[in-house]
Amino acid sequence: MPKHFLTSLPLPDFFDLQKIRLKNQLVSFDLEITARCNLNCRHCYINLPANDNAAKEKELTFDFIKKIIDEAASLGALWCLITGGEPLLRTDFFDIYLYLKKKGLLVSVFTNATLITERHAEFFKKYPPRDIEITVYGITRETYERVTRMPSSFDAFMRGLDILLKNGINVRLKTMALRSNIQEFSAISQFCLSRTKDYFRFDPFLHLRFDGDSQRNEEIKSERLSPSEIVTIEKQDTRRFQALRKQCQQIPVGNFERTNCNHLFTCGTGKDSFTISYDGFFRLCSSLWHPNCIFDVKRYSISKIIQNFIPKVRDLRSNNKEFLQNCRACPIINFCMWCPAHCYLETGQLDIVVDYFCKVAHARVEQLLK
Repeated sequence: MPKHFLTSLPLPDFFDLQKIRLKNQLVSFDLEITARCNLNCRHCYINLPANDNAAKEKELTFDFIKKIIDEAASLGALWCLITGGEPLLRTDFFDIYLYLKKKGLLVSVFTNATLITERHAEFFKKYPPRDIEITVYGITRETYERVTRMPSSFDAFMRGLDILLKNGINVRLKTMALRSNIQEFSAISQFCLSRTKDYFRFDPFLHLRFDGDSQRNEEIKSERLSPSEIVTIEKQDTRRFQALRKQCQQIPVGNFERTNCNHLFTCGTGKDSFTISYDGFFRLCSSLWHPNCIFDVKRYSISKIIQNFIPKVRDLRSNNKEFLQNCRACPIINFCMWCPAHCYLETGQLDIVVDYFCKVAHARVEQLLK
């Protein structure tokens, strides 16, 4: 379940991440505690079967996860996202969560909610999360299970969500805009907003598989919406569309001195956060899987990786003229989902023009300028 969504909604008042980020210190980290999932969603970029013993054996032990948490906390981290796969499949989920809380960290959890029980609700009431984010794949059994490809998953999802809501747990709802659920998109939005009135987000951008599985990648591509369809659903979200329109008024978008720079990374990746994969690889962001951009945390401490490895990644450069003359010089790059991480997942390289991304950006701007 991807982490980053374009949204105009503010963060909670009690936790102003932006002010902290200005200090250029470690703020947060993601723990992908498993790649296994009890669902088999058509669009998923990471999931492996729940009973995949090989994947389970690769998962970091609780003792090793504690070491990561200890070091991240010592470096100033304030917030951790527990994600997967489906994190509730880990039998030591409660231990991992509670250890984070005992270290004084704010904790968020991404889950599909199908495994939620009254025991989870009582635990979360006693040790409240910052939030629990749940993806709503459909609001009818037919649509939900068309996406998840798992019989009875809709009933399990509804039961788990109801348990959390009736116990007053801070839940946030979101959805993925897919070919398989687009006919229900408006109804999904209303379903979510009626249960979490101050929060709802959606993501129309489907990333390809972290493991490069070609068959699964074709399934993901078949679930992608066309650029015009993406623009249509974005227009339905007034706040999102207004935020995009405000941004569009600033074209050409900021930091155009970058057009004369061949650094690959001009974003903030790795400056105040990192991600640890279920099998122990350090990444500057959740989507960045290029072999030159990941590091085995079992070999060195987090602090040494941050001090020595991140600067090397951020200094990577491109000599691809097509990329430099097109993407790097593009005045509407901020409306595109292009970045080195997404580009690598799409093409196997960090600096290639991706036609689909480009078409989406132009469709968005064309609609915004009307």
